[in-house]
Order: sequence, then structure tokens, then C-alpha cells
Amino acid sequence: MSKKERMLTLLGDAEKITKAAEEEERALSDEERTEVTKLMGQAMELRDEIKSDEVDVELKAQLAELLDGVKESDERAEPKSAAEKGTIGEQFVSSAEFNAWMKQVAPNGQIPDGMKRFTSPPVNFKGLLRKLLVQRKDLITGADDTSAGAFVETDYTGIYEPIGYWPLTIRDLISVGTTGSDLVEFVRQTQQVTEATTVPEANVTEYSGATGEISGEKPEGATAWEKVQEPVKTIAVWIPATKRALADVGQLRSLIDLELREDLGQELEDQLLNGDGVGENFTGLANTAGTLVQAWDTDILRTSRRAITTLLVTGRQIPTAWVLNPEDWETVELTQDAEDRYYYGGPLAQATPRLWGVPIAQSFYQPQGTGWLGNWRKARLWDREQATISVSDSHEDFFIRNLVAILAEMRAAFGVIRPSAFVEMDLESGS
Repeated sequence: MSKKERMLTLLGDAEKITKAAEEEERALSDEERTEVTKLMGQAMELRDEIKSDEVDVELKAQLAELLDGVKESDERAEPKSAAEKGTIGEQFVSSAEFNAWMKQVAPNGQIPDGMKRFTSPPVNFKGLLRKLLVQRKDLITGADDTSAGAFVETDYTGIYEPIGYWPLTIRDLISVGTTGSDLVEFVRQTQQVTEATTVPEANVTEYSGATGEISGEKPEGATAWEKVQEPVKTIAVWIPATKRALADVGQLRSLIDLELREDLGQELEDQLLNGDGVGENFTGLANTAGTLVQAWDTDILRTSRRAITTLLVTGRQIPTAWVLNPEDWETVELTQDAEDRYYYGGPLAQATPRLWGVPIAQSFYQPQGTGWLGNWRKARLWDREQATISVSDSHEDFFIRNLVAILAEMRAAFGVIRPSAFVEMDLESGS
């Protein structure tokens, strides 16, 4: 029985088991499932062997074709000596080296079907280079992809240079914790106590309101709170890959993992700043109610300085960082005085970037023309499940196609504990 017939028999046996379960309108038992998996695995192994045999047959045919082509090539060389008579192919197949090798690999004159990766010994010919140069139409060149160039293998150095992702900054600014639930709840103050005042000493035991009486009564304060709930959201991405690719390229799995994790980080940063809270999106800082606003005033330097005052006076917070788009920060750094001197030290400045003494964080997900100043500890991320990578062949028909799905996902909740700890600035005139 041929390999192909055995493969078909195995697949047929597996099909009989599954059809029997279907006719009885039941699921496969554990034993049946194990047997079907075993039969399919054996069939796949035979399929791979059949493909390998086909490749061997093709290699043998190519070798025979090359030898025939050499034998039939036109002789354009100058008159040969007795040692040089015959075509290059004739000299090759009649050489002592070739015949000794053929006796070893093919005693009966036929190369066995199961033989793989065979290589004949090198055969040296007097004047061979001169013959090849004369027989130009049969010249086998490494520069021509239709000739020997098709067999030239590239020297792969293993250097991997990805396109790259934007640097991430927001997660490093905010508070980060963990949660074991799918819903995070915290209490946020909406009204604070402001009724405190000085109180004179009482001069009567029973206060009637008469002139000169002092009750000594202390003022009562008032406060209000609200309960805020933030659900855990999932950020995920996956890509398909073949099992062979993962096995053959040792670096591929780690590179894929790195790419997927980076992509999760990019989406998270965008969500923290700009999530609209709709569906599975986070409610990002830009769409959180209660944040403060600083309008444009003359130029970006004056506007940013006023934002500090707004945060101190209205928000009652000390800022920990600015978040600006790189192009807006460029505008700040290129600002010059009347004598064309840079305010921020120019190209030779080496100090940590600061604006009005507050550190600068640049985010590519912060829209140009607006910026944030805030106490970033008042925003919090709760990790439910940090970035993980998993691989499975259970997606659709991946199992029978030797494919796998590589999935990266993370789960987290985000909330702004105190919205008034952040000031959004308008950094463009007339916007």
C-alpha cells in the first residue's frame, strides 16, 4: 500500500468515527476524540512525507536535466587534445571521481528513491574555465536568476530592525495598582468643607440673641461625595503564523511577542488620554467631566504660566508634569528673545526639559494644539491582567492547516480620582 493510500485510509477511519457520532446525535467520547486526533496526526505525518518525496523526485529531475543540458551544449572551443575530447558533460560523467561515487550511491545504476541530500564529488577539468568562456550561451552564471544565480543563498545576518513604535510616557506618570475584580469602585469628593471660621468664647449659658450675648456656637461644615465605578476593559490583538515558521526561525516568536506587547502599550496610552468611554473604550482624561480649562493668552509661554495659576488656585494642586505633543514642545524650545537667543538654552542645552520648573513629558497621542498640566498621581490605572501572550491552533481550521494564532491581551480599569487636578490648555490662537 502506498503512502497516499495509507493516508486516505487513516482519514477514512477518522471520518467513520465522527459520522457514527453524528448519526447518533451525540458528541464524541473522550476515547473517540483521542482516536480521531491520533488518526489525523498519523495522516498529517504521511502527508509531510509525501511532500518530501515529491521534492526529492524534483531534485533528481533537475539534476538529470542539468546533466543532459551540459551533454547537449554546443562545442565552440578550439581543437582539443585527446585528454580534453568530449563535451563538458561527457567529461564529467566519464570521470573517475564521478563513477566511483556512482558505484557507492547507485550500485545498480539507479539512485534510490529514499536517498536525500546527495552531493557528487568535485571534478577538475583542464581548460574547463576556457571552455565555459567560449560556450557563452551555456554559461552558468551566479548573477543570472535563471541560471546558477537561482541557487545562490543570501547570507542572512540575523539583524532585525523593526519600524518602531512611539515612546510611551503616560503610564509612568499616573498611579498604577491592581485589582482582582472586573469592576473598580472608588469614592470621589464633590463638595469640601469650607465653613471653618474663628469663634469667640461664649458669655452666656443660654443664648437668647439679646444684645451683647455671645453663644460661642461652632459652625457646622458640609461635604458631599459620589460613588464612581470603572469597569475593567480588555485591549487585545492577534496575528496568525505557521508552526513551521515558529520552529524554523528561532527569533520569530520573541519578535512577535515584542511587537504585540508594544501594540497593546500604544493603544493603552491613546485610551488613557483620548478614550471616549463608549462601548469598550476607557473614559480617558480628555473626556472626564470636571477637569479645568486654560484658554489661549497671547502666546504658548504666557498660556502655560496661567495654567499653573489655575491649577494652584482653582484645583488646589501642585503640578507634577506637563503632557505636550512633540510639535508643541518644539514651539516652546524654538522660542527666541529680541536678540534671537533661545529662551531654553538652544541646541546645546543638556538639562532635563522643564517648562516653568515643571518636568515635560511628550506624548504622540496628545493632539497638537492642546496640552495638559496636572498632578498625575490623581489618575489611576488598575491592572486586572497585565499583558500576556498565548498561542493556540483552535481558531477556525488552524489545527488542520498547521497554523497558530498568537494572541496578546491585557485587562485594566482607569479612573481620574480628582478631575480638578488637571488643566487642559488651548495652545493655539483662535482655536
